[in-house]
Amino acid sequence: MRLRALLDTEALGLRLLGGEDELDRSVRGVMTTDLRDPSRYLSGGELVLTGLAWRKDASDTEPFVRILANAGVAGLGAGEAELGAVPDDLVEACLRHRLPLFAVDETVAFATITEHVVRQVSGERAGDLAAVVDRHRRLMTSGPAGGGPEVVLDLLTSDLDLHAWVLSPTGRQIAGAGEPLPPRTGAELAGRHLAATRTGRPGPYRAEVDDTAYSLFPIRNTGRGTPPAPAPDVRESVLSEWLLAVAADAGDWPAARLDLLQGVTQLIAVERDRRDAARAVRRRLAQEVLELVQTGAAPAEIAARLRVAAPVLLPGVGAAPHWQVVVARVEWPADSTRAEPAGGRAAQALLEEILVDPAVTGPDSADRIAVAHTGDEAIALVPLTALPAPDAEGEDAPVESGTPEQRAGALHADALLDSVRAPLSAGLADEGRLTLGVSAAVHSAEGLRGALEEARHARRVAAARPGAVCAAGHHELASHVLLLPFVPDDVRRAFTARLLDPLRDYDRRHRAELIETLEAFLDCDGSWTRCAARLHLHVNTLRYRVGRIEQLTGRDLSRLEDKLDFFLALRMS
Repeated sequence: MRLRALLDTEALGLRLLGGEDELDRSVRGVMTTDLRDPSRYLSGGELVLTGLAWRKDASDTEPFVRILANAGVAGLGAGEAELGAVPDDLVEACLRHRLPLFAVDETVAFATITEHVVRQVSGERAGDLAAVVDRHRRLMTSGPAGGGPEVVLDLLTSDLDLHAWVLSPTGRQIAGAGEPLPPRTGAELAGRHLAATRTGRPGPYRAEVDDTAYSLFPIRNTGRGTPPAPAPDVRESVLSEWLLAVAADAGDWPAARLDLLQGVTQLIAVERDRRDAARAVRRRLAQEVLELVQTGAAPAEIAARLRVAAPVLLPGVGAAPHWQVVVARVEWPADSTRAEPAGGRAAQALLEEILVDPAVTGPDSADRIAVAHTGDEAIALVPLTALPAPDAEGEDAPVESGTPEQRAGALHADALLDSVRAPLSAGLADEGRLTLGVSAAVHSAEGLRGALEEARHARRVAAARPGAVCAAGHHELASHVLLLPFVPDDVRRAFTARLLDPLRDYDRRHRAELIETLEAFLDCDGSWTRCAARLHLHVNTLRYRVGRIEQLTGRDLSRLEDKLDFFLALRMS
């Protein structure tokens, strides 16, 4: 606001004593002080109000006014309650330094002036910010906007003192200004938002976490980043939309400020559409690979498609990666009064979010993820970094501890849901279920069909458990389960390959006879002396070979369960 506007408000009781030519100065705030030197608290543009308690005699006036002028304040208001009329020496000093001076009537409280100025400045800033948001929206709609949603969130903080964050449906921070939101708080807010949105109430929604009030604004997907589709059922859209969390209670906001925040959500929705459009390439790659696997295409054809996908999903990685398959399904209870939502699309959006590392922020943190959907099922093709290859001398690199898939950074079912179970359970409530199955890692196109069936079978195991959000991994397909007649042949083959392929590959490169050693060790009931005698080996050599078997497979041949798994794998191979 301008200084001139203060004189037009009779309720403020201000009289101009000097500086008429400077009344077009902008006022950005108010400061009340009786310090001799308030410079450390001034940043420029303030209307300074003082009761003149700093003035002992006329010699104090010049230094005080000089400090204000050098700090760039907009004007000075001197109260008449203490000294009566404003001293002439103050009027003269302000004229010398071209500092506008007002007399404040003794009947007017400084708080009244402060409240009026703050209200006017805040309203003008909101109007300025609205113009910036509108300009930024046009920029983002027509092309890349340089900075994305963080730019507008920064403006909310700097101009309106509003701290805000963009969150995914699981509470992962996608964008924010200033301090990041604690993960636990983000998950709690996402759960509250999902629960409120599921009821169909319009936002914003109020939530309180750790004695802090938040307002939650839905960010509706405009659909510009995806092919046209019917308007989604709320049960589907609730699981895929972002939200804007603002650390403030919007319940008493004026309509203009609410409209401004709605404009911010529309702006962020454009960024969401951009992200979805960029993800379309990865979705298409996953769909093509999935179709080849399900139609029984030749491994060479699948391998060729994987070679195309690998650079897109893992840019800069020269070696062919390992792959893992994750299957997800969202199911809703039958309702004859309305059409069932497309569970496959909802599962696809959820799976894309679940597979993102929760410690990673930003809208582009899901570049490794390719998810297709078919019917009510979503299927993710997840690349893993390749395991160490033999060196130039033909010797293998030292074997690290853990299973091969652990060393490749494989996904584990329980860990996937640790950080998202609570918010997703709130979104599904008792109206739906999410079940997830995770395969073992495979290193070739030949293993993908088995991995897909293994992930599907693991998902069926998860579906047999209680709870709104459940997952199961290939480790839970115990060896004795494989004896049951309903287990698909592909799952049996995947189990066998997972245990024996690392040993076969090692034998092929080094002629180490690990498979023969394993069979003899099991036939001798784990007796070191009898097995060494049968193979004509020194016991230390046998111990080295068994140690290598355990390192390559992540199993322990002193455990009965692992011995049984190896026995079954050898018999089924």
